[in-house]
Amino acid sequence: MNLFESIGKLGLALAIGGGVVNSALYNVDAGHRAVIFDRFRGVQDTVIDEGTHFVIPWVQKPIIFDCRSRPRNNVNITLRILFRPMASQLPRIFTSIGEDYDERVLPSITTEVLKSVVARFDAGELITQRELVSRQVSEDLTERASTFGLILDDVSLTHLTFGKEFTEAVEMKQVAQQEAERARFVVEKAEQQKQAAIISAEGDSQAALLIANSLATAGDGLVELRKLEAAEDIAFQLSRSRNITYLPSGQGTLLQLPHFAFVFVVNLRTPPSPRTRRSPLPFGGNGPRGFSAKGRRSRLPVSPSLEPEFQEFPARASQGSRGGSEESS
Repeated sequence: MNLFESIGKLGLALAIGGGVVNSALYNVDAGHRAVIFDRFRGVQDTVIDEGTHFVIPWVQKPIIFDCRSRPRNNVNITLRILFRPMASQLPRIFTSIGEDYDERVLPSITTEVLKSVVARFDAGELITQRELVSRQVSEDLTERASTFGLILDDVSLTHLTFGKEFTEAVEMKQVAQQEAERARFVVEKAEQQKQAAIISAEGDSQAALLIANSLATAGDGLVELRKLEAAEDIAFQLSRSRNITYLPSGQGTLLQLPHFAFVFVVNLRTPPSPRTRRSPLPFGGNGPRGFSAKGRRSRLPVSPSLEPEFQEFPARASQGSRGGSEESS
């Protein structure tokens, strides 16, 4: 029991001693100075420099000042205030202030509150924290006006401007931030393009390796397959042209054309001259018409090569015709 009492007394003594030491020490930060207010002798003439110092608790009090240079910017603030008097306070308002209470009270308390609130923020914070500034002005002004029997229904900060130099400095800062953001984006874009190029090169290398392995395994089969695919694509593109006609196998005798397994007949038409006349076709007078008397026809055999082979053959409109004649120009 005596041990616990001793420990309790020791802890109490340490707590009291720590509180006394804590109250007897104070710090003066860099760029600050302090003066001492003594309850018996008033303000001392000694200026306390930076560092940790001792004072007499409950007798001396340090007052710390910020001695760093700070820019002073002119701020123009416009407020909109909607107010009304308290009905129960009208007798006191009339006897103590008068009927023109709005002109006597509101300008003075508004200026007082604005100076008090603006002093808590620097110029940059007034812009970035405008909502907080407006709320604090509204709360402080409402509380201050209530002592005079006035009710403020709405307090709005409608206009906030600074001097020309500060405005230009803010604009330059924003431009610098945008340039830095743009430079960062360019660097990220270049990095992404680099990664894309690396991935594309790796893909091409892998594709080349696979093709080489396929050629080593299957021989020229892959090349022949690619030729057939290219020929099929060429045939599809040519079949969409209006100047190219597709004739299936087995109908070459209908037009008295040489027999081909797979033929494209290309009509390269030229405008007929005034002296050009049409010749009867070998199908008779009522046969199909479609070849001009002046022109040339070409056949396009589809081969597995990558490029189609064009071969010309002479017009045979005069062979087998009844009463036909050759082309005339």
